[in-house]
Amino acid sequence: MSLNAYLTLAALVFAIGLFGVLTRRNAIGILLGIELMLNAVNINLVAFARFHGDLRGLVFTLFTIAITVAEVAVGLAIVIVIFRVRRTVEADRLDLLRG
Repeated sequence: MSLNAYLTLAALVFAIGLFGVLTRRNAIGILLGIELMLNAVNINLVAFARFHGDLRGLVFTLFTIAITVAEVAVGLAIVIVIFRVRRTVEADRLDLLRG
Protein backbone atom coordinates (compact mmCIF):
# COMPACT_ATOMS: atom_id res chain seq x y z
CA MET A 1 0.00 0.00 0.00
CA SER A 2 1.12 3.53 -0.63
CA LEU A 3 1.50 6.27 1.93
CA ASN A 4 -1.58 8.01 0.52
CA ALA A 5 -3.71 4.96 1.29
CA TYR A 6 -2.61 4.96 4.94
CA LEU A 7 -3.16 8.70 5.26
CA THR A 8 -6.61 8.37 3.70
CA LEU A 9 -7.48 5.58 6.12
CA ALA A 10 -6.25 7.68 9.06
CA ALA A 11 -8.25 10.69 7.86
CA LEU A 12 -11.38 8.56 7.55
CA VAL A 13 -10.93 7.07 11.04
CA PHE A 14 -10.26 10.55 12.46
CA ALA A 15 -13.38 11.95 10.77
CA ILE A 16 -15.53 9.11 12.15
CA GLY A 17 -14.12 9.75 15.64
CA LEU A 18 -14.71 13.50 15.36
CA PHE A 19 -18.27 12.87 14.19
CA GLY A 20 -18.80 10.58 17.18
CA VAL A 21 -17.45 13.17 19.62
CA LEU A 22 -19.57 15.97 18.20
CA THR A 23 -22.85 14.07 17.87
CA ARG A 24 -22.96 11.72 20.87
CA ARG A 25 -24.66 12.62 24.11
CA ASN A 26 -23.47 9.55 25.95
CA ALA A 27 -20.13 10.02 27.73
CA ILE A 28 -18.98 6.53 26.77
CA GLY A 29 -19.69 7.26 23.11
CA ILE A 30 -17.65 10.44 23.39
CA LEU A 31 -14.75 8.47 24.88
CA LEU A 32 -14.97 5.98 22.02
CA GLY A 33 -14.82 8.83 19.51
CA ILE A 34 -11.72 10.21 21.20
CA GLU A 35 -10.14 6.76 21.04
CA LEU A 36 -10.82 6.56 17.31
CA MET A 37 -9.16 9.93 16.83
CA LEU A 38 -6.09 8.80 18.78
CA ASN A 39 -5.91 5.60 16.75
CA ALA A 40 -5.93 7.69 13.57
CA VAL A 41 -2.91 9.56 14.91
CA ASN A 42 -1.21 6.23 15.61
CA ILE A 43 -1.89 5.09 12.03
CA ASN A 44 -0.22 8.27 10.78
CA LEU A 45 2.81 7.77 13.02
CA VAL A 46 3.29 4.16 11.94
CA ALA A 47 2.79 4.99 8.27
CA PHE A 48 5.35 7.79 8.31
CA ALA A 49 7.79 5.64 10.30
CA ARG A 50 7.45 2.83 7.79
CA PHE A 51 7.89 4.97 4.72
CA HIS A 52 10.82 6.91 6.15
CA GLY A 53 12.51 3.79 7.51
CA ASP A 54 12.81 5.26 10.99
CA LEU A 55 11.87 3.51 14.22
CA ARG A 56 11.23 6.68 16.21
CA GLY A 57 7.65 6.84 14.95
CA LEU A 58 6.99 3.30 16.15
CA VAL A 59 8.47 4.02 19.58
CA PHE A 60 6.41 7.18 19.84
CA THR A 61 3.33 5.17 18.87
CA LEU A 62 3.97 2.73 21.72
CA PHE A 63 4.15 5.64 24.17
CA THR A 64 0.96 7.05 22.71
CA ILE A 65 -0.82 3.71 23.13
CA ALA A 66 0.31 3.53 26.76
CA ILE A 67 -1.00 7.04 27.42
CA THR A 68 -4.25 6.15 25.66
CA VAL A 69 -4.74 3.12 27.92
CA ALA A 70 -4.25 5.31 30.99
CA GLU A 71 -6.68 7.89 29.58
CA VAL A 72 -9.32 5.22 29.01
CA ALA A 73 -8.92 3.89 32.54
CA VAL A 74 -9.28 7.35 34.09
CA GLY A 75 -12.13 8.31 31.78
CA LEU A 76 -14.13 5.17 32.50
CA ALA A 77 -13.52 5.55 36.23
CA ILE A 78 -14.89 9.10 36.06
CA VAL A 79 -17.91 7.93 34.05
CA ILE A 80 -18.63 5.16 36.58
CA VAL A 81 -18.45 7.60 39.50
CA ILE A 82 -20.71 10.07 37.72
CA PHE A 83 -23.19 7.28 36.93
CA ARG A 84 -23.28 6.24 40.58
CA VAL A 85 -24.00 9.82 41.67
CA ARG A 86 -26.30 11.03 38.89
CA ARG A 87 -27.70 7.77 37.46
CA THR A 88 -26.99 9.05 33.93
CA VAL A 89 -23.99 9.43 31.65
CA GLU A 90 -25.54 11.88 29.21
CA ALA A 91 -23.08 14.68 28.60
CA ASP A 92 -25.81 17.34 28.60
CA ARG A 93 -26.72 16.55 32.19
CA LEU A 94 -23.19 16.44 33.60
CA ASP A 95 -22.89 19.73 35.45
CA LEU A 96 -21.33 18.18 38.55
CA LEU A 97 -18.24 20.43 38.49
CA ARG A 98 -20.06 23.73 38.04
CA GLY A 99 -19.94 26.15 40.95
